[in-house]
Amino acid sequence: MSNVIVYSKNNCPYCVMAKNTLKNADVEFIEVNIEEDAEARDFIIGQGHRTMPQIYKDGKLFVEGGAQGLSKLSREQIKEKAVDFSSFTL
Repeated sequence: MSNVIVYSKNNCPYCVMAKNTLKNADVEFIEVNIEEDAEARDFIIGQGHRTMPQIYKDGKLFVEGGAQGLSKLSREQIKEKAVDFSSFTL
């Protein structure tokens, strides 16, 4: 189960860019469209966001700046941020 969530909206080129960047980094994610999910929209607004996409991991902001923030990271940095270390056992 992915713990990365991309909050998006309809007709959003930056949302498409962010999802493609995550896919190219082999990062699994769940997309939640805030225009179709009122609870998600309320969450995003409550967090102070006014633009999409917003990317969260484990309830915390994955990267500042949505798609543009993601584009500043290398593929390896994105993969590293997305790794769920809690699933590993020693």
